[in-house]
Amino acid sequence: MEKIFDGKKTAKLGTEKNSAVVNVQTEERVKELESVFEENGWEYTIELEPDKPEEIRDLEILLNPLKTKIAEKKVGRNEPCTCGSGKKYKKCCGK
Repeated sequence: MEKIFDGKKTAKLGTEKNSAVVNVQTEERVKELESVFEENGWEYTIELEPDKPEEIRDLEILLNPLKTKIAEKKVGRNEPCTCGSGKKYKKCCGK
């Protein structure tokens, strides 16, 4: 089923309205992850489930946020060509 945009903005991950949820297998791992969350001031829920594989995707997203991509500036048609010929771009490499 395709998700339809409802116009509502989702809360930032790691906040009170959208806490991070992770599943771990051992008590030692719970303590390790608790310290990481507390150190950064993120809201979280850690579930201890020894029978299931570890799931820490929310923590990975918080530790490695997406970087904003900046588009490269395009050469204008009437600007000098980037190849250094001295001609306008439209008469040289922009054919």
